[in-house]
Amino acid sequence: MTNNIQQLSEKLAAGFGAKLTGNVVDCGEVTIEVSVNDLMSVCLKLRDDHEFAFEQLIDLCGVDYSEYGQTEWVTEQATGTGFSRGVDVASHGRLRFGDETPEKKKDCLRFAVVYHLLSVTNNQRLRVRVYAEDDAMPVVPSVTTIWAGANWFEREAFDLFGIHFEGHNDLRRILTDYGFVGHPFRKDFPLVGHVEMRYDPEQKRVIYQPVTIEPRVLVPRVIREDNRYFEPEEGAADV
Repeated sequence: MTNNIQQLSEKLAAGFGAKLTGNVVDCGEVTIEVSVNDLMSVCLKLRDDHEFAFEQLIDLCGVDYSEYGQTEWVTEQATGTGFSRGVDVASHGRLRFGDETPEKKKDCLRFAVVYHLLSVTNNQRLRVRVYAEDDAMPVVPSVTTIWAGANWFEREAFDLFGIHFEGHNDLRRILTDYGFVGHPFRKDFPLVGHVEMRYDPEQKRVIYQPVTIEPRVLVPRVIREDNRYFEPEEGAADV
């Protein structure tokens, strides 16, 4: 199996050359990266070339890398006022309605789209990743003309991440309602949302208003490495 995966990676490198900006074998899987401009030609060849024959799109998802490699959940030591996430607001998700988003170190493009492909003919799987070039307005081409099953997947990524798929013939929300504000899977989307709904008896209709719920953050237990957690050696006297 390992040899087959390595062979696939080598075939991809030979078949696409400079069009691949990344080609990685990890955890028994091959992941390639392509630019937005080369996405359609690469996907078309992946489907139609008998050497690859990735005739099925299994899944498509968006990714927000704005907080990649960062964490609030430091639980190895305590502070005088609390623990890590319970004290320091280092996550966009903890913001409340109206808060300004903190600046984040930008090491790479923020939004990416990941495609999971299956070749029934060759019994192989492949992951393809493409980064949107504009963080403010992420746009990538729609692959619905190559794999028709991408239709609802692209609508889901548009709804949850705000990624636009150029060429999609019916790009609209699929999981949230028509008046929903923002994109819930973005890292800067508050945990409690932007707005809430309630029925107004005076207007006799459902209305939106800013959220009134304060974010509640659960703090994990502190993990300490001291004598309380060491297993006593066999035959050692009790202290």
